Amino acid sequence: MIELNRLYKRYHNHRYNDWVLKDVNLTIPRGVSVGLVGPNGAGKSTLLRLIGGMDTPERGEVKRRCRVSWPIGLTGGFKGSMTGRQNVQFVARVHGGGGQGVKRIIEFVEEFAEIGGAFDRPVQTYSSGMRSRLAFGLSLAFDFDVYLSDEATSVGDRAFKAKAKQAFRDRVGKASLIMVSHGESILREMCQAGIFLHQGRAQWFDEIDDAIAAYHDTSGMPDPAPLREARKATWKARKELRAAKADHAQARAEGASQAHLDTLTASIKRKREELRQHKATLAAFKEPTDDDD
Repeated sequence: MIELNRLYKRYHNHRYNDWVLKDVNLTIPRGVSVGLVGPNGAGKSTLLRLIGGMDTPERGEVKRRCRVSWPIGLTGGFKGSMTGRQNVQFVARVHGGGGQGVKRIIEFVEEFAEIGGAFDRPVQTYSSGMRSRLAFGLSLAFDFDVYLSDEATSVGDRAFKAKAKQAFRDRVGKASLIMVSHGESILREMCQAGIFLHQGRAQWFDEIDDAIAAYHDTSGMPDPAPLREARKATWKARKELRAAKADHAQARAEGASQAHLDTLTASIKRKREELRQHKATLAAFKEPTDDDD
């Protein structure tokens, strides 16, 4: 569980001195993945850094009653003169790894980042994308209760983005996420609840769709009830289809009878058709849909 008590934050400079966040009071339950939504400059990334301990509030406090990651993809902590391998080794040791633990973390990051021989070159020679890949892999190498993500799934080419999304999917159920993303589809897929940030205030919603709808209402983008219901139905159908596929895979691995497998196959076909129909409804609203199911 994470508690935000009377949280205030602002940045002092000669042009801007207003509150980015003011009097934020929230409790984020354990095991619930949350999407942060709001207009540019609303304080989404600021709130994420405060939760992760990368920044400090002007007033108030953040109580973490679980292990919280740093924001996934954060590259500012790397030592430029050290190689990628040396940076990973250093972080692994700082976070309590020893012996085989450090070796396991290094091997995981090297495989996940997919930067080849650059892993043994100084980080200061890396492109921004290579740094982000390294940071992404390093974040996922540790077992946190809550992972923080600030547009992390936008890193890299199409194949790496798909890999990043799958990594998040693998974490759901074992850990939860607090995510900032401009992609509403990934928020709906990965998050149950939402926090809407607007004019320094934060509002909790039990359903991510309701948080997104609140953002649309304040931004002048109408989000009618039929569209919200169509989105929810599509999200539910996608979830049921994946569950049906998982049931089929498990039954086949356990040596189920052909009759049982045929029944599960028929269920997959029904779920796929239901999802197709819901996507067609969204298309009528000119709403983009994911095509990976």
